[in-house]
Amino acid sequence: MGPLEATIIATLLISLIAWVGIFTLFVHQSLLDQILLVLVALAAGTMLGGAFFHLLPRAITAAGGTDLLPLFGWLIVGFSLFYVLEAFIDWHHHHSSEHERDAVTYLVLAADTLHNFIDGLVIAGAFLVATPVGIVTSFAIALHEIPQEIGDFGILVYGGFGRRRALVLNYLTQSSVIVGGIVGVLLGATVLADPTVILPFAAGNFIYIASSDLIPEIKHGEPGFESALYFVVFQVGILLMVAIRFIRPLLG
Repeated sequence: MGPLEATIIATLLISLIAWVGIFTLFVHQSLLDQILLVLVALAAGTMLGGAFFHLLPRAITAAGGTDLLPLFGWLIVGFSLFYVLEAFIDWHHHHSSEHERDAVTYLVLAADTLHNFIDGLVIAGAFLVATPVGIVTSFAIALHEIPQEIGDFGILVYGGFGRRRALVLNYLTQSSVIVGGIVGVLLGATVLADPTVILPFAAGNFIYIASSDLIPEIKHGEPGFESALYFVVFQVGILLMVAIRFIRPLLG
């Protein structure tokens, strides 16, 4: 089996993780409402953890000890662009009755599409090095995606999407990992853009969504047990990303 076939199979399997939210189709709406903010808290933690423990370290490594100022400049660009995008979506929301979804849902879809595309490029590069390296890399990325996709599905439903539509949209964004994998192999493991640009840019997207949209939502919990629960779940999301960051080298 060649790198292209292996990459397609691996990314196709990873794309199926997006359907993890299907279990909610069998949960009563009142119960789902109670757990949505828990999922939002988990997504906030995994987004921040993914940005600071995966995307940024990978970008710094790619920079190879050179001046890191441009790297953090691209992080600010990614952060600022999503600020502008959200402002535009909010403006359009207030001027059109046809748009009833919270702006954060569209930002999550855009950021997740970019992130999954990057994952596809990484998987392709790993399989071009060696099949065992590709398998280990794919497994590590799959571990990373499980909590991320559960949280993203919760955000979409919390933002107003029906459960079935949220599942389909979540899968469409997740399937960009397949496109990234194919493009990565066809380009011979060369990245579409400098990784010191695209990785911090994506990190800036994640940091903006987590800090500007998700964390404020979970801060609305009732003082006491509810607020403590959201904080704990938020920390669990971060710790999951930390754990995966250190497990990945052990697997290789």
